[in-house]
Amino acid sequence: MTDVYTVTAKRWTRGWELHIDGVGVTQAGTLSKAADVAREYIAFAMDIDDETSFEVDVVPQLDTKLADQVRSARAQVKDAERRLRDAAAKQREVAKKLGKSGLSGREIAAVLGLTPQRVSQLIGASARKVGVAQRTLAARTAASKGERVIRRTKSAAGRQTSSRSK
Repeated sequence: MTDVYTVTAKRWTRGWELHIDGVGVTQAGTLSKAADVAREYIAFAMDIDDETSFEVDVVPQLDTKLADQVRSARAQVKDAERRLRDAAAKQREVAKKLGKSGLSGREIAAVLGLTPQRVSQLIGASARKVGVAQRTLAARTAASKGERVIRRTKSAAGRQTSSRSK
């Protein structure tokens, strides 16, 4: 378990006073530097060689109403990030299922309201291979029934050419 040092940052005329529970007090010119300054101070005061072996939690001292608003805003952002991750996972799952059902990447994009590039990112190469395999199977099935099959291949110059077989 990693040690966590709580640092209470108090505003003063020259920056921030950092009160580190169980360690001592130091100062930082800006709040953005407070965690680094506190980490260095803790490592020196506690004779710790590896500054990455512990965590620092900087808590700015604010009036109660403002502190409550900060906590609420942070909680809402965390919740929104979690919901976004869940929605992306669901979108990925649905895109893969649509790919397995035989839809092309462009068709999946149209169904989900995404760009084909985003669909490609969601389903990855494995789904494209499934689509190629399904089209190949459909072509073989059609050919075995005596139906005409149009095969598209790339020539050496990279242009698509068509050939018909019976």
